[in-house]
Amino acid sequence: MKVDFNVLKWSPPRILVSGFALIILLGALLLSMPFASASGERLPFMDALFTATSATCVTGLVVVDTGTYFSVAGQVILMCLFQLGGLGFMTMATLIALVLRKKISLRERLLLQEAMNQSSMEGIVKLIRRVIIYSLSIELIGAALFASRFALDMPLGKAIYFGVFHAVSLFNNAGFDIFGDYRSLTLYVNDAVVNLAAMLLIITGGLGFVVMSDLMEYRKNKRLSLHSKVVLATTGTLIAVGTIVIFIFEFSNAKTLGSLDWGGKILASFFQSVTPRTAGANTLDYTQLRQATMFFTIILMFIGTSPGSTGGGIKTTTFATLVGAVIAMIRGREDIVLFRYRLGKDRIFKALTITLISLLLVIVVTMILSMTEKHAFIKLLFEATSAFGTVGLSVGVTPDLSIVGKIVISLTMFAGRLGPLTLAYALGPRTEKELYRHPEGKITIG
Repeated sequence: MKVDFNVLKWSPPRILVSGFALIILLGALLLSMPFASASGERLPFMDALFTATSATCVTGLVVVDTGTYFSVAGQVILMCLFQLGGLGFMTMATLIALVLRKKISLRERLLLQEAMNQSSMEGIVKLIRRVIIYSLSIELIGAALFASRFALDMPLGKAIYFGVFHAVSLFNNAGFDIFGDYRSLTLYVNDAVVNLAAMLLIITGGLGFVVMSDLMEYRKNKRLSLHSKVVLATTGTLIAVGTIVIFIFEFSNAKTLGSLDWGGKILASFFQSVTPRTAGANTLDYTQLRQATMFFTIILMFIGTSPGSTGGGIKTTTFATLVGAVIAMIRGREDIVLFRYRLGKDRIFKALTITLISLLLVIVVTMILSMTEKHAFIKLLFEATSAFGTVGLSVGVTPDLSIVGKIVISLTMFAGRLGPLTLAYALGPRTEKELYRHPEGKITIG
């Protein structure tokens, strides 16, 4: 048998894409086995592939109910998949190498740089160590908080298992739940412990590992990087604005906030503002939301979390750069300035490219779904954006998807998790540096 040594020369983006695809395929094979289902029957391979894609891409869209269809073994497989998908298989491979005290090669550092969305390799292994420690610590705290609350409603052993599963799911922004009947956290809409613990996991998982590292080191360094400042400011603003908008839109809706007391209304609005940042859990029935709230949630899902996090979307820094560009243009300034730092033109071009490609992807997917699925347009747009942003929130479309719909949504989740640019770099031809520049021309804009 001839070995293709060209694989060894693949670019980091191509290796990442291939690695995620391999994990998804392996996960699909395991989930389609009889032992993975509670009834002992085989899950159709297309449904297994969809579920494995959703878990590995930490989305949470499901075609079968996780809590009732899968056995404990199947649920553990899912938990492993979204832990791998959230932290990244290169992070897990580095953990094994560090445990075995193996040296991390230059090529492996390049892969880690690409996987963590970093601009340089400097301190990348140290960052990975912190990522692993922080992630496991936060998941452990979340699991303990959940287990202590769930123990009031179920046996202790089951409460611990539920606590671990949902802590790992929410920190990795996977959105899977095992309460059954697609209920997610709706049973705990008024519960402060469950809501606050869930939001803590979602927000910390969505900030990005670089920001988490910066925050942990703040006591010693007494400073934050520009990246961390932009991420924290944008995240806080989006959560605050989202809470207010959802509260106003749903205040009188008897099927959502209308039936809750004032404390419940505020808590539920806060949670529904946090979860579209690619988490996928919900405490309200999203099929009962008003169209205005659905559309606003679509915007939040499209923006997503922050670079180097467990979530998707165009990312908070991309959104902040675009807003900065608009403000600079309105004020007649050439430079985009954030926290007294000027952004380079390459950052601006990258933000525009990511946004336009992402918008085009969501539009195309929605158009395809509108031809293959029998649902309202706003619901199809919601589902397409949820898949791209690896959010996992659903308005009841996913369980009814046709074969074509399942394939399209699976590919969208895959593209959303890896990022449009990473996929473009992986699948496109190797670019060569131009040896000349064309003369400058002028066109009328606006």
